[in-house]
Amino acid sequence: MRVVVAGSSGLIGTALVSSLRGDGHDVVRLVRRSSAGPDESRWDPQKDRLDIGILADADAVVNLCGVGIGDKRWTGAYKQLIRDSRIAATDVLAEAVAEAGVPVFVNASAVGYYGDTGDRVVDETSPSGTGFLADTCRDWEAATAPADDSTIRTVRLRSGIVLSPHGGLLGRLKTLYSFGLGGRLGNGRQYLSWISLEDEVDAIKFVLSRDDVAGPVNVTGPAPVTNAQFNGAVSRTMHRPAPWIVPGFALSALVGEFAQEGILAGQRAIPTVLENAGFRFRHNTIGEALDAALVR
Repeated sequence: MRVVVAGSSGLIGTALVSSLRGDGHDVVRLVRRSSAGPDESRWDPQKDRLDIGILADADAVVNLCGVGIGDKRWTGAYKQLIRDSRIAATDVLAEAVAEAGVPVFVNASAVGYYGDTGDRVVDETSPSGTGFLADTCRDWEAATAPADDSTIRTVRLRSGIVLSPHGGLLGRLKTLYSFGLGGRLGNGRQYLSWISLEDEVDAIKFVLSRDDVAGPVNVTGPAPVTNAQFNGAVSRTMHRPAPWIVPGFALSALVGEFAQEGILAGQRAIPTVLENAGFRFRHNTIGEALDAALVR
């Protein structure tokens, strides 16, 4: 296959490009700087600039664009950047994919679509929730409409927290836990829909190859856990105590609005579409995923 990937420099994108190339696929990376070779093409989604010729012979386009949700404090400007970095890129690519007739369009989204679900299990048929993240995900997915409304098979990846020691949540936490500074956040009852980086990449490749998979797909491990269970699992895997409890008000004071939606709320999302399509996870439990990320 010839796959065009946007957002290829992030945690997931870097791993996906490497894996696709390792499988023998031809990968073209969309970059926002001057291209460094024939496997890169410059674009500027904020200015609606994309050489549609690069899609002429593409078999699929994968869009993973978006600044980190929790990388900075949620000021009004940063919240707008969170939205713009996702929705503008999707707008441009969905229009281009439809015009070029690319067979498959795989676009990122997140389980934040469901809002705070408490202990209620949700799958791809569940409605959208409320809040900034849910609104952003809903608009993000709606931006795929030009591709979705044509003959393009469009997949919307509702990813959970991706576990890797090289970045993301676990990359930030492992140093704290190594010094015995890990602990429960808030009451610890909020759910975490996690997935290992290996399974995230495998799931994206799986949906690229399966003509019967379209629409929303929860890219999460089969057994979401509470924050308290996650804390205990990291503690056991790293053989470090994690006795601390960080109250909600302290988190709110530390990181602001993000604490309420990104830390103290959660989703208990399960990957019904993937499992029904026959996808096999490498890591079925949080213990297996943490062992792969932190030990092996």
